[in-house]
Amino acid sequence: MSPRRSSSSPMNFKTMSVPDVPRGRNGKHKLIVSRILSDLEQVDIGVALKVPLDGLADSKEKVRSALNRATRKAGLNVATASDDNFLYVWTERTGTAKAV
Repeated sequence: MSPRRSSSSPMNFKTMSVPDVPRGRNGKHKLIVSRILSDLEQVDIGVALKVPLDGLADSKEKVRSALNRATRKAGLNVATASDDNFLYVWTERTGTAKAV
């Protein structure tokens, strides 16, 4: 790789080495989705997590959407339901999941 030509104009932005650039995406729902997935790994089939809606930083629809993306990426078969107070999340047996 050839060195860059020296310029007389000042840099507009700071620089850093490419290996030090963070990789991956840490979206705003990462914490709650990670916590839900961690708990799902610890419960048996037929047991639902009861996630309080008032503890969510965002709407249940947005959290459910983020959870759906994460479970599809991980190849997990997860279902959800909700009422006025809770988001319920459980692992389904293969082939029996409803829409997340």
